[in-house]
Amino acid sequence: MAAPKAGFIGLGLIGGSIAKAIRKYYPDHELIAFDKSRETLALAVQEGTIDTACSSIDENFRGCSYIFLCAPVSCNTAYLSQLKGVIGENCILTDVGSVKASIHEEVIALGLEECFIGGHPMAGSEKNGFTNSKAHLIENSYYILTPSAKVSGEKVASYRDFVSSLKAIPVILDYKKHDHITGTISHLPHIIASSLVNFVRDTDTKDELMKALAAGGFKDITRIASSSPVMWQQICLKNSKNISHILGKYIKTLEQAKKAVESCDENALYSLFESSRDYRDSMPNSSAGPIKKQFAVYCDIIDEAGGIATIATILASNNINIKNIGIIHNREFEEGVLRIEFYDEGSSAKAAELLQKYRYIVYET
Repeated sequence: MAAPKAGFIGLGLIGGSIAKAIRKYYPDHELIAFDKSRETLALAVQEGTIDTACSSIDENFRGCSYIFLCAPVSCNTAYLSQLKGVIGENCILTDVGSVKASIHEEVIALGLEECFIGGHPMAGSEKNGFTNSKAHLIENSYYILTPSAKVSGEKVASYRDFVSSLKAIPVILDYKKHDHITGTISHLPHIIASSLVNFVRDTDTKDELMKALAAGGFKDITRIASSSPVMWQQICLKNSKNISHILGKYIKTLEQAKKAVESCDENALYSLFESSRDYRDSMPNSSAGPIKKQFAVYCDIIDEAGGIATIATILASNNINIKNIGIIHNREFEEGVLRIEFYDEGSSAKAAELLQKYRYIVYET
């Protein structure tokens, strides 16, 4: 019996990460891919992520158990008509876009509902492209599934189990509800981050003091502004109605904040910060949404040669992997501190305990 085959249209950050996850957990699967970049396909073959690089959407895609549409949102709908002739009745056709209405509407128009289950892995990075893809990118991330009206319950259950086997967390939603939710928790934050960065740029002093002094909190909340402009342009165009409505409501909350500041309303200001703190603190740490949780500790460090190396050695000798490390200066701390970022919450907690044991003063985030 032939090994199951999975096809990819587009092999960027998300497509590449899913392909690598399938290769990791299902090494016997045959993986094929089409991408406009020949360099990307060549690298994917060279690394062993895919078996066959396709120059077009052709007969190679016939017989696939899964076909993943991983191109930009506007392109995915165009590729559907090309796939219609090669999709078998047992194939599960899916996508990874963060806007679902447009592709569901095209699926309905083409009569492909019986095989289509929309997908949105809520994982990502400010970096993009296949070179930044990783098998573990979708691990412990919510992976939203939006089944079409005519797809069978068996296919939905099968695909849900497949997503779980890649270590992601499947959540089934109606596609219209999905677009409203992601418009609020994903699309709005990207617009806010980008607008805030541009606001600082446009109002900075001539000697760019704002840019020079921006650190800590500012960089944390604007990190996602470094994401792909093309991708977010397309997302806003495809989910414009939801985003416009959400922006209107958000602007009203900013107006309320402005009014509280102008009137020096102590109660309103305190309530603003208290309620937001309490609600944010109630969010489960285990959830991995579109803005990835960072696991980091901050510790005071002796200002002497070899100080960072000493800490790195302590952690390495206890089998704790460091994701990133560096000294930061911001107003949260009286002096510069060492920020150490880890891959998971367990490593962060273990590192904090270990460094405290060695008499370091540790601040957890």
